[in-house]
Amino acid sequence: MRSKKHWGSVAAGLFAGLLVLPLGSLAFAADPTPGSDQGGSPGPSAPAELKISTELPKEIKVDNSSGKTTLTAKILNKGTKDTGRVTLTVLGLDGMRITGVDGCVTVPENRLPKGTNTGFACVIDNVAAGADKSYTVSATYDLKKTGKICLPVTEGTGEKLLWQQGPVPFGTTKPTPNAPDTPLLLGTDNVPAAPPSGSATPPPTAPVPTGSPAPTPPSQLPKTGVNDGVLPLLAAAGLLLFVGTTGIWWANTRHHHRRRTH
Repeated sequence: MRSKKHWGSVAAGLFAGLLVLPLGSLAFAADPTPGSDQGGSPGPSAPAELKISTELPKEIKVDNSSGKTTLTAKILNKGTKDTGRVTLTVLGLDGMRITGVDGCVTVPENRLPKGTNTGFACVIDNVAAGADKSYTVSATYDLKKTGKICLPVTEGTGEKLLWQQGPVPFGTTKPTPNAPDTPLLLGTDNVPAAPPSGSATPPPTAPVPTGSPAPTPPSQLPKTGVNDGVLPLLAAAGLLLFVGTTGIWWANTRHHHRRRTH
């Protein structure tokens, strides 16, 4: 049946009424900005022949007045076999909040991993060998804070983690508060602008250093390679619990919708 073969595209329509989202069919966007898989690693049980990865732009621009930004999240299959159904999830952390991903559905707040503030799940029927798909991501960024993003990819709508990029930061060490926007670089911890000269306002608190107690991932975590923990924090119990319950959420929501329409 067409609905099964194209369920990834239909999913947005199935949940539009329940989640009150203006969603249509899956939308894939091209982005001329060079991408990078910095901060990404395969999942611990990912098949060796399945070469799934993700990419984020090396630079984004945040509007200084509204805090809005857009970027492209890309999923790639560099292997020799098709992926089959997979789920790409886009998660925001700290000062970065994900406000929309074209063709995807919001993850309910009670399903988000600890330390994340927003998320969208994109069910993809298949990524052919050598192919890739891109999603336009809308977000807001509080330039007075640090901000991170995380892209886990799971098998089907289950809990097997195939790949995870991040949590990786976007930021700048040279704020431009008087310009229309601020360019942020991937893999850079954000340093907020200092208050105007002579202001009595104390300078913003510096980012939490690595190792200090915090409810969110340490700032240096996204800069690590495979030697510093392949899938730290979110890929442990928090994320695995998230993807498992998300799979149940997808199934239950789909079943509930079918009962209502029959």
